[in-house]
Amino acid sequence: MTKFINFLYEFMSVFFEGIKSIVLGIGKGIVQIFNIPGYIEIINFYKEEFGIAQWILAVIAIVVMIVILGLIILLVYFLVRKYVRFRKTLVEQEGMLEEIGELNKKVKDLVEEKEKILAMKVSQMGLKPSDKPEVETPTEETEDAEGEIVDDDNIRFTKLNSIDEEYKDYKVQVYNNTFTLEELVEIFRNFAASKLRLYYTSEMIRLFISALSCTRLVILQGISGTGKTSLAYAWGKFIKKDAIIASVQPSWRDRTELFGYFNEFTKKFNETEILKKMYEANYNDDVYVAVLDEMNIARVEYYFAEMLSILEMPSRDEWIVELVPSSWPTDPKKLVDGKLRIPDNMWYIGTINNDDSTFAVTDKVYDRALPIDINDKGQAFDPIPTDAMNINSSYLEGLFKKAKEKNPLSDEMNKKIEEMDDYVIKHFRIAFGNRIVKQMKDFVATYVECGGTEVDGVDYFIARKILRKFEQLNLAYIRDEIDGYIKFLDQEFGKEHFKECKEYLLRLKKMV
Repeated sequence: MTKFINFLYEFMSVFFEGIKSIVLGIGKGIVQIFNIPGYIEIINFYKEEFGIAQWILAVIAIVVMIVILGLIILLVYFLVRKYVRFRKTLVEQEGMLEEIGELNKKVKDLVEEKEKILAMKVSQMGLKPSDKPEVETPTEETEDAEGEIVDDDNIRFTKLNSIDEEYKDYKVQVYNNTFTLEELVEIFRNFAASKLRLYYTSEMIRLFISALSCTRLVILQGISGTGKTSLAYAWGKFIKKDAIIASVQPSWRDRTELFGYFNEFTKKFNETEILKKMYEANYNDDVYVAVLDEMNIARVEYYFAEMLSILEMPSRDEWIVELVPSSWPTDPKKLVDGKLRIPDNMWYIGTINNDDSTFAVTDKVYDRALPIDINDKGQAFDPIPTDAMNINSSYLEGLFKKAKEKNPLSDEMNKKIEEMDDYVIKHFRIAFGNRIVKQMKDFVATYVECGGTEVDGVDYFIARKILRKFEQLNLAYIRDEIDGYIKFLDQEFGKEHFKECKEYLLRLKKMV
């Protein structure tokens, strides 16, 4: 046993000697740092050999040493201070936890005392505590579309269910429309002027209606105050279905801004007005309009991305958006397995102000939309008094379809467009896409049916859909190419045509 004690003593001595050496070493190091006599002795030894330059360097060395020492002291001070604050916070937290524990205990004691008092009162009434009468809390109940009583707590789509109730006995209305597209242009123009005091040219209305025929997203862009939102508003009044206007906010980031979202806490779906109109549109054959006012005040490709993809689907049976992952028995009738069909009788109109407070609209959005520039206020004229009219969406789309069949691009125009495509690829490295070509054919065919000419329709479309991409290029490098392109347009289409394209190119050239 004695040998083991000796072993343990010697073994542990090595460990503690190490600790002792560390402590002594730190102490010796601190003493060495503050060894002022040692510093003075070294200075006295070398001072006879120092010149002015050496003394300056010596003073600098001393100052540097003092600064380093000061920084070390400050570092130690702040570390200690931080530790003290941290420790104080822990102590305060522990104190608060103890106080909370005491309060909980007091609450428990009070509850127990309350239960005892209630038990005494119940016993005085001749009842046992377990025989207390239960009080039922009344719940609100409503009838669903089938006439059955439903607890409101189990309804998560309040607005959509109200649409079901409103349209419970509704039958799709057929309005027996007989107008042509060219007549529609003048009817709408006269209505806007006579009823709303909004004045637009026939050309502007012609462009607007032609845009509706080739895409579900129409962008009205230009300077502020030229009547972009008013045009969409007037169209809603004209078709007797007021446009639902959503003012886009800078905070819009995803699809929930359009459709709403399911609140896990309340177990309710926060429905937007746009979602409500979408659901309502599925019940009838009227024309609906949703306006995204100042749509580029947030990034369009963020909050409208899913809609852009859905509306590109070739089959309208695929125009489906999932609102919730599962279905409830009380969900609206037209919400199947949590999915809603995007109505094919609704168009989306975005307004854009081109200024420094907005985001640039990306090619992804522009390629799928049809932009219309509104930079001039309409001139007042004496309109023919015209009333609003109901329009069947199926009739309007039927007119669009007939126009596309009746007015295909001529062989001569197709050839010139192919030559222009080759020219643009060669000189500007920009090509037409299949989507743009299809849109152009649909747009121009409807534009002609609305009273325009083929060459003017192609001119406007090329200027807004193709030449717009030139802004992404280095204008200084393509300045001379712009002159060559204008000459090419003059040769192919004549100097009296393609005014929109030429004006746009000349405006780009002035920006250099």
